[in-house]
Amino acid sequence: MKKTTSWAEYLNKPGEQVKQSRPAEPQSPEADEQPPSKNRRHESQQASSTENGDRTDNAQRENSVSSNKSAIPPIGNRRTRPRQRQAPIASASPLPAMSSWANYLDKLSEQVLSENENQQPNAPSEPQPASSVLHDDRTNTERRENSLPSNEPADLPIGNRRTHAEQRQDTAEQPVAEHRPYWAVVLSWFWVHIRRQVRSRQLPGTGTNLPETEASFHSRISLGIWGYYFVVKLTLLWMNLIPFHPLENLLLATLILFSSTSLYFYRIKNTLILVAALTLLYYDTWLPPISSVVSQASSLSDFKFSYLVELTSRFISLPVIAVLLTVCLSYWIVSYRLRVGALVFACLAALYLFEYPVPNMISEPAYEPSTAVYQLKPDMDKVEKTFFDHEAQRSVWLPIPQADAVPFDVIFIHVCSLSWDDVRYVGLDQHPLWQRFDILLTKFNSAASYSGPAAIRLLRATCGQPSHTNMYLAANDNCYLMDNLRNSGFEANFAMNHTGRFDDFLGTVKAHGHLTAAPVTLNGLEVAQRAFDDAPVYDDLKVLDRWLETRKKSASPRVALYYNTVSLHDGNHFPGAESLPNTLETYQGRLRTFLDEMEQFMHSLEKSGRRAVVVMVPEHGGAVRGDARQISGLREIPTPAITLVPVGIKVTGGNTQRKGDTLLIDQATSYLAISHIVARMLENSPFTSNTYAPSDYVTDLPSTQFVAQNQSTTLIEENSRLHLKQGSSGWEEYTNIR
Repeated sequence: MKKTTSWAEYLNKPGEQVKQSRPAEPQSPEADEQPPSKNRRHESQQASSTENGDRTDNAQRENSVSSNKSAIPPIGNRRTRPRQRQAPIASASPLPAMSSWANYLDKLSEQVLSENENQQPNAPSEPQPASSVLHDDRTNTERRENSLPSNEPADLPIGNRRTHAEQRQDTAEQPVAEHRPYWAVVLSWFWVHIRRQVRSRQLPGTGTNLPETEASFHSRISLGIWGYYFVVKLTLLWMNLIPFHPLENLLLATLILFSSTSLYFYRIKNTLILVAALTLLYYDTWLPPISSVVSQASSLSDFKFSYLVELTSRFISLPVIAVLLTVCLSYWIVSYRLRVGALVFACLAALYLFEYPVPNMISEPAYEPSTAVYQLKPDMDKVEKTFFDHEAQRSVWLPIPQADAVPFDVIFIHVCSLSWDDVRYVGLDQHPLWQRFDILLTKFNSAASYSGPAAIRLLRATCGQPSHTNMYLAANDNCYLMDNLRNSGFEANFAMNHTGRFDDFLGTVKAHGHLTAAPVTLNGLEVAQRAFDDAPVYDDLKVLDRWLETRKKSASPRVALYYNTVSLHDGNHFPGAESLPNTLETYQGRLRTFLDEMEQFMHSLEKSGRRAVVVMVPEHGGAVRGDARQISGLREIPTPAITLVPVGIKVTGGNTQRKGDTLLIDQATSYLAISHIVARMLENSPFTSNTYAPSDYVTDLPSTQFVAQNQSTTLIEENSRLHLKQGSSGWEEYTNIR
């Protein structure tokens, strides 16, 4: 017979302890004289115990209780303190029946013995010794060990013993597990290894341990508090708010997992992790490159503190913060059930494989040329070089008007922070000024998103579009707009409604635009706004009216005016406004005022009797709407929403009327188109007769591919797709996400 296991022995003891805890009944004199006969009768009954299983065992326990031996104290009583032990209560009453739980535990151990005998009926059983049953634990253990065959197979699970006989399954006849698909196997393996297991512990009162979790690699992956860092970045990536570089983040996570017992190395590692995490956090955003920030650090130092606070507040979004807090709370809760460190590490590895997939080693069948569609990725470096090489060969020559030609002035109004997207966003795309223009260019690309480069591009409008770097190099004499107009008989004038000190605007237009005329004085004019650097900004209509009064006193037959205005610039606020104004909310009102004043200025020109061609050219947009990559007011990436600006040309004065409605030019154009229209008007003055047709001046209008640049950013449209390059990084396809 098989030896009884320790747990079966443990279950068999409570029944005996209950009986032994009761005091023995007093025996009669006859009983005291005849114990040997009773023992002999008990021995005869024990000899037939193998035939009468449960009944014989019960009889043995009854006789053992009636023995005149002193009762053994219960185990529970032995484990108490001496003063807490209770003395046996003498009772002459007969032995009560066993409690239900004791009977259950006693029968459970007997059931184990009977099941083992039924499983192997042919197994030889060793005879029981005919000696008296001792009451100590050692004799009872030996008797149970001898009652089981020694060649018995391993015990069945306890759960199988507690089922009905018809529900038991033979372990030898269990079918082989069915084949599962590979994805189910992978998911099952992943769940088993990602689930956090209970730590091993020792059972009380025994020397055995529960099964320990193996110290495998996945169980040692713990990112600690840095797990929240990666979870927040993954959430922002899921919300399309940041770009993501999986390889760099995977390397940072690996550095966090690296451990050492050296305190010195531990401090160095934490310092490196902190610096790398902050650097990578900035790298995983659409903020301007560090080189651009450093180059503009001097300009940022001129910003008012209130404007810096306003810009910072635009980075804060309450819905996004709510989502991030919810994700962090969920991460904290799940960390008690799953190995979230291993889960985050697996996500980073999956993103890296998704970005750089493993090459397919299995050859695929070739497709027929008629059914295959190939779309090769363009070589953007070659596209960029071809564009600038082509633009370097293009130019427009401004003719000298004939002696009998009717003279007129040319007025260039260069507007800061005005694009088609801004106009539509604030709902002023139906303003009467747009219908007042004779020619309206709807797809004009300013090619820049900052004032200085935009001013240089306009003042070099007679040549093709140069690269951002070449703008600051000397160009041919025929490329400077004001020099060409001076050669055509125009006097150059200069006016602006600001001081021009920020970012050295005055020095830029003089050095790189050859605009050497002194600006119109602003003394005595009332300050209409305050700029983001607290510089005064004057009213546009009053500044232009002052120039017009000066123009009436001039004897020059032709004047070319360059007027620059910053009335719509981000950060402007009215005098006496709150210290932290929301300048985006005031943009609509400032734009409406500006458009109204431009209409009044054209009306003043007509009343003055001066003939003029007014060309309104915005520098760039104000990025009032913003997008997922750039907050409102940030213009580091020159997107179409920033550089596609409304350019209007109006012929006014001399009682000249246009034929038809406003002519809309819906082709991709740039500064060369402005020079082309001005040159055609110098050849054929619109003031020759009382009427003129705008279409006469747009024949063979030069088109320009959409290419916009800043100091470290280039955006090119190729095959109806936008391609972006920032700094030294490669090209990527740009998607403007709202």
